[in-house]
Amino acid sequence: MTVIDVGGCRLHYQETGDGPGVLLLAGTGARGRTWHLHQVPALVAAGYRVVTFDARGLTPSDTPPVVTMPDLVADAAGLIEKLGLGPCRIAGSSMGARVAAELCLHRPDLVDRAVLMATFDRPSAFLSAMSRAERAVTGLPGEYLAVVRAAVNLSPRTLADDRQTQDWLDVFQMPLGGDPGGTPSRLEAGQDDDRLQAYAEIGKPCLVLSFADDLIAPPPGGRRIAGGIRGARYAEIPDAGHYGYLEQPDRVNTALVAFFKEQL
Repeated sequence: MTVIDVGGCRLHYQETGDGPGVLLLAGTGARGRTWHLHQVPALVAAGYRVVTFDARGLTPSDTPPVVTMPDLVADAAGLIEKLGLGPCRIAGSSMGARVAAELCLHRPDLVDRAVLMATFDRPSAFLSAMSRAERAVTGLPGEYLAVVRAAVNLSPRTLADDRQTQDWLDVFQMPLGGDPGGTPSRLEAGQDDDRLQAYAEIGKPCLVLSFADDLIAPPPGGRRIAGGIRGARYAEIPDAGHYGYLEQPDRVNTALVAFFKEQL
């Protein structure tokens, strides 16, 4: 385990490869290791030094009682500075994409360019209702929760494949790793904020990547984000839900590497 102190918060991180820096930002509740299944090998093979980490709020990183968007942005910025990555390429999915966009706004000196995956300008009615429901229920069986997570986060194409579906259901039932004594933090990270107008001030090159079957961050929100950022590009990956970077890794990796290598 490699732990670094960033502004008084200890973050568990992993560094792989050599070359220009890339920081990958996972979504809410996702570990940095999720990027190591597909994206990290592809980026290292393309000649990049890739850093992933467990955000504050997830053990073995520190778990303060409440985590806010400014906390997450400060942690990412501090990690870039302490590891000497900047200005670096960054990519984030879901909440990680929101952190990436805020980094572009508040610490543009640390960012070369950014890929924003599975992002949105404002939460949909479905996402808001799901968030309320998750806060209201406790003690549901793990098997049931796994089915719900699969239905919400995966593409119908994935769910039509029995082997893939069973693999995902097994993953969704696995307990989170880390310190069993750690208590996940309450996340108050600005999920409900509409940042479309603020993103108009982003001056860094951005690629907005949506997943066609994403129920949590549907493509129309991604298109609005791309339209609101000066010069941003938009691409949509078919047959992929909210976890599109895991469902369609080859297509995602091709888009990532092409954008990161392009002379801008």
